[in-house]
Amino acid sequence: MIRSLSTAVSGLRGHQIKLDVIGNNIANVNTVAFKKSQARFEDLLSQTMQGATAPMVRGGVNPSQVGMGMRVSSIMDNHYQGPIQNTDWETDLAIEGAGYFIVSDGREYFYTRDGSFGRDASGHLVNVNGLRLMGWVGTESVARAELVPLHIPLGEQAVAKATSQISFAGNLDVRTAAGDQYSYEQFIFDSLGRCYFVEFIFSPTAVDNTWTCEVLSEDLAIGAGGAPGVPAVLGTLVFTPDGNLDTASSTINNLTASPGGATPLDITLNFQGSTQLAGLSNLLVREQDGFTTGELVSFEIGRAGTITGTYSNGMVENIGQVPLAFFTNPEGLIKEGGNLYQVTSNSGEARLGLPGTEGRGLIRSSSLEMSNADIAVEFTELITTSRAFQANTRVVTTSDEILMEVINMKR
Repeated sequence: MIRSLSTAVSGLRGHQIKLDVIGNNIANVNTVAFKKSQARFEDLLSQTMQGATAPMVRGGVNPSQVGMGMRVSSIMDNHYQGPIQNTDWETDLAIEGAGYFIVSDGREYFYTRDGSFGRDASGHLVNVNGLRLMGWVGTESVARAELVPLHIPLGEQAVAKATSQISFAGNLDVRTAAGDQYSYEQFIFDSLGRCYFVEFIFSPTAVDNTWTCEVLSEDLAIGAGGAPGVPAVLGTLVFTPDGNLDTASSTINNLTASPGGATPLDITLNFQGSTQLAGLSNLLVREQDGFTTGELVSFEIGRAGTITGTYSNGMVENIGQVPLAFFTNPEGLIKEGGNLYQVTSNSGEARLGLPGTEGRGLIRSSSLEMSNADIAVEFTELITTSRAFQANTRVVTTSDEILMEVINMKR
């Protein structure tokens, strides 16, 4: 009788723990990125009443054992993907596939699937508890050595880009007489965002199908030893008899200048596609890649984790990257509350990398991963577990009644 009581009590204890686990799953059915848990049982040692015997004259006999109850063998976290839900916040991030965001309180790193991020007063991306999202600044090749808090200074950061390339397109009139010329004005920028107007002057030479190219600026000294307002010869353009540019024979040097306080300019001129035909001269600049000063006005986070900023001057620049941590055994992570996890000896070390690489999932902005707890499954488990708990209480009461009958035998 005593054995059945202790066995039933072990069942009560085990199923009480499972009810606690189920209750926690149900409580977090709407918690962002929650990973449900599952309690698993194993039987305890059994008392052997009779050992097994080998077959001889008679057949063999199996062992006779009485179980001593059960216990909880493990409580496993299920890290499979939860459903993705769209939101209206561009800083909400969901991971499609494996991986974890890295956040920090300034002392240590934590890992989470909860992508409920926003900007704080300093422009850093933080979660609801103020932990900063960690990442890399610039492009992948720049700063993979150290994680830093990701910073998005909307309306604050001003950038400029010096002109490094100018592409031309159009026609030079083959009927232009020697001594005449065609000119075109264009603006360029230095590394400080200052704008300079330059005039490109094209003049036919005495040699057929050959033009000289000169550059003049009232604000800049073009070339080594030049002076503002003095034209500098950059080279010659040579055209074929059918009017196309002869790139092998043309010699155009880079436009160089040294603006005060800025990085020296070294601008490549590209005339590919220019023509010399009998028609009006309309050679003009198709593209130049410099920009004046501009402020960050918007940003977006791509599926590969790249944070792309758009500036008021039209520049588009990578301002950061969101890496993901990958674990060989994510079930080995330990919960720290607040949808956070930390590394344990059985989870493996965090392997950092870009989304979409080495088994990591992709990032979807304006979305959140929801709980993977299925309320229908949890209620089914709740019913079966409560019935098992009740059945164990019946064993206790029945064993008690039998013990009472044994005590009453002496009367």
